[in-house]
Amino acid sequence: MTPELTYKLAKCCCPQEDDPITGYFKEDGTIAVHRTTCSAVQGLRPERLLAVTWDEVQAIESSADPVEIAPEFAELDETDYFILKHHQEFGMDYSIVVAEALRVPLEEMHQRHRKLRELGGLKRVQGRIIHYRKNIVKGKWIKHRNHTYYELTPEGKTWIQAFENKQIAAGT
Repeated sequence: MTPELTYKLAKCCCPQEDDPITGYFKEDGTIAVHRTTCSAVQGLRPERLLAVTWDEVQAIESSADPVEIAPEFAELDETDYFILKHHQEFGMDYSIVVAEALRVPLEEMHQRHRKLRELGGLKRVQGRIIHYRKNIVKGKWIKHRNHTYYELTPEGKTWIQAFENKQIAAGT
């Protein structure tokens, strides 16, 4: 029996149903569906690109793993999403850096970090040596200074996925 293929819409280009698409067979066995004009496709390994049609992809939402969302998710807004996304992309960080990156007033950032921590989307990082600015300064480690660092929790990752699924469903 042939295992059923799992298709997932690429978040970089968010293909819509009438867009021309191409598939990329990922190492985890899923097929990422990109617009054929997506700039990310140009950097992918050509031997892993697949011709796919919307008929094959048919039930993307039903093939996605069901995600249990805590009621606290209703308390989050778009700025909270961008804060969580910052921590997903850059790893541990502290309020000053996130506030500057997202152009949010520092006091508001402190309040939002506190709220996201209390709701369980972020956790505080204890004083220790940490990898500094993941994906920005490769291989640089620093000693934790007098800042409160936060990192994403599994619940925070679930909230990011829920925000992105909501945006795809809304067509934005």
